[in-house]
Amino acid sequence: MFDILLPSESGQPLYRQIYLRIREQIRQGGIPDGTRLPSIRALQSQLNISKTPIETAYQMLTAEGYVVSKPRSGLIVANPHKPSSTSEAEADRQPSGRPQPGASSPPKREAVRRPANGHRIDFDPAALDPDAFPVRIWSQMLKQALDDHAGAIGQYGDPRGEPELRLAVADYLRHSRGVNCSPEQIVIGSGMAYSISILAKLLQDVRCVAFEEPGYSLVRDQFQLSGKEIIPIPVGGQGLQLAALEASEAELVYVTPSHQFPTGSIMPYPERERLLKWAAARNAYIIEDDYDGEFRYQGKPIPSLQSLDAHGRVIYIGTFSKALTPAIRINYMVLPPKLIEHLTAMPHELVFAPSRVEQWAMYAFIAQGHWYRHIRRTRSLYRLKHQHLIALIHEYLGGQVEITGQNAGLHIQLSVKLLQTSEQLVERAAGEGVQVYDWRRMWLDRRQRDAGDPRLYMGFAGLSLQAMETGIRLLQKAWLK
Repeated sequence: MFDILLPSESGQPLYRQIYLRIREQIRQGGIPDGTRLPSIRALQSQLNISKTPIETAYQMLTAEGYVVSKPRSGLIVANPHKPSSTSEAEADRQPSGRPQPGASSPPKREAVRRPANGHRIDFDPAALDPDAFPVRIWSQMLKQALDDHAGAIGQYGDPRGEPELRLAVADYLRHSRGVNCSPEQIVIGSGMAYSISILAKLLQDVRCVAFEEPGYSLVRDQFQLSGKEIIPIPVGGQGLQLAALEASEAELVYVTPSHQFPTGSIMPYPERERLLKWAAARNAYIIEDDYDGEFRYQGKPIPSLQSLDAHGRVIYIGTFSKALTPAIRINYMVLPPKLIEHLTAMPHELVFAPSRVEQWAMYAFIAQGHWYRHIRRTRSLYRLKHQHLIALIHEYLGGQVEITGQNAGLHIQLSVKLLQTSEQLVERAAGEGVQVYDWRRMWLDRRQRDAGDPRLYMGFAGLSLQAMETGIRLLQKAWLK
């Protein structure tokens, strides 16, 4: 047993104080390799605090490889910084993986290796934690899919998606996001571009599309390619500025109300009701892109727009890629009944679902409860990483930055209060081996992008806690020194 003394006054959260104290003692050898950490209950009694910050601190130490869990023994110290006869260059060439129980090997290093883009630390907003993907279970689902549907391998499936998967998606959306739909309203797709291409054909008579400014350029480009006129609508702290939308001639609007992309703002309930009233009065449609609705870290979940829609004006789009893996391109679209009628009348060749095998596997993954367990695990994992990144930014970048969009999703927006452009900040970060993003293509009007403090975007899901700290320290060096 050992004592952990916390400072009497500190601006840091308790979990961060505990984590830093134990980590420093391990690094300095004050807590030797093989030492058993006190149980959560014992440390709770010693510090006279709740168990939540202790659990979080222990999770961070485990994720970074400072401790490993041994059956019936608890958490055992495994110092990743102890002297080693293996050089760092040689270590980088060793295969990486999860620390094995009882081992004192360093934590996995792939997150801090130099990726293909040449940067050592990449705050890629689209990346996910590769170790979070359930490889073994997914392999079982694929095998089961082939075994169970061997007789259908030689046939094309329903172009709108496999009926059993559409039923499972309808049930999931009803319970998780309050979406009211039947399986017949669901169209399984192979990504956002595919879904938007279908909508562009279904809504051929629509001339003007209102679009968030800034907004998801892939969707905007798809509509422009189909001959639609794009009307940029500014985004504020409550999402789309509805007064500008109401003054426009738009017949269709694309929104990301639960976590605006890329700013991260969340549209409040009253604004959602106002948007729905606009659509009903204008006889217009709303495309609700709920791309990362599974991840919310503060406050109660706000119901989807579609769940509030009483007039059939919302087209709801979601995806499995953001929570599971971008390597599996399966998304889904919920169409209002009137658009389902139009879809049924479209030529069969214009609608085609993704791989039947992956659809069957996805159905089994949901039906057997793996999807729900995966969401719970990744939500906890990404909440921890989210808290860690924000704490690091406060510690090392302090008052020079303002964080927004941090209540949900897998990325945050930084407003940097320095007399530099976003391009200069990105370039200086790259000089230290760190990739951050200004997402200039998300703006239709580049003059608006350059107004005010430069805004940068950072993802956290694909990085280890150790890599995050290294990256933020390097940003401090690049921007503030």
